[in-house]
Amino acid sequence: QVHLVESGGGLVQAGGSLRLSCAAYGRTFSNYAMGWFRQAPGKEREFVGGISNGGVSTNYADSVKGRFTISRNNAKNTVSLQMNSLKPEDTAVYYCAASVRWVATVDNEYDYWGQGTQVTVSS
Repeated sequence: QVHLVESGGGLVQAGGSLRLSCAAYGRTFSNYAMGWFRQAPGKEREFVGGISNGGVSTNYADSVKGRFTISRNNAKNTVSLQMNSLKPEDTAVYYCAASVRWVATVDNEYDYWGQGTQVTVSS
């Protein structure tokens, strides 16, 4: 079992930045690829980006490529999502998730999920 806890959400103006963090507890963190997803009101949950278990490889949704960066620290059991140049359409609840698969871009490929953190971008 892996328990994931996100933090760092909040309200930011368009063009601003936020950094989300996800702390993992339980099984060996470095065994898992990590992903970030988001869900806006009335919309389906969508893949934002992911990072391989060793942190060597990353992939991103086209909508965030060049603006968002995922990193991880396996010594601290954390994964982060740095979000720059935020847009109102980035407003959503953001989730981190853990998967034994790589590349995993679909939510049913992920085994463990955090509770989510709200990000609101005002125009």
